[in-house]
Amino acid sequence: MGAEGGFCGRRAEKGRGYHHGKLRQALLAAARALISERGPAGFTLAEAAKRVGVTGAAPYRHFADRNALIAELAQQGFEHFNEQLGRAWDGGRPDAVSALRRRGAAYLAFAKAEPGLYKAMFGDAGALARQGGDRAGQRAFDDLLRTTVAVLRQFHAPEHGARVLALEIWATTHGIADLMFAGHFGETPDQALALLEDSVAALVEAAVRKALGVSSILPPRG
Repeated sequence: MGAEGGFCGRRAEKGRGYHHGKLRQALLAAARALISERGPAGFTLAEAAKRVGVTGAAPYRHFADRNALIAELAQQGFEHFNEQLGRAWDGGRPDAVSALRRRGAAYLAFAKAEPGLYKAMFGDAGALARQGGDRAGQRAFDDLLRTTVAVLRQFHAPEHGARVLALEIWATTHGIADLMFAGHFGETPDQALALLEDSVAALVEAAVRKALGVSSILPPRG
């Protein structure tokens, strides 16, 4: 596939009028659309090449395999995601809890607006890490961890539970986003945001109670 694939790739790029960099971006855009429609498992480089209108060999001039393309797409997604959630946080103003609510709304808004990027970002964490594309994802979690530290501080609670709270909030938000993708909220997407706000409020209250040593109304897990 080496020499022949390289020749075919060059011929395809030239024949379709693609500049070297433009074909790379076209393939990323095609992958974004395909993953939005089918999820990461239903995406192949051959399908991306077909959608762009180049030979099946052309993508290999830019990406070693499908996982490399998905990793780059995920990296781009996390960069946009981090930027949007950072704007929503706005330095924790006017208070950490209000800013956390805005972050949750921004999370769901991003997932709804960018399903292809979102599914690439969260499709296969192991594959993303193997491609070296998990740094922006780690930054996303680190940003969330800083928000949970700020929330606990707002209630003068110790910070040692901040990591668990961050994991709980991320898992809850991701689960609600998945339900939203699956159509469980139908024509009333505001229900997803209301459910998220209520769920996160309950998680924050439980974390603060635990940190302050206040008894829970629920019995301990057996």
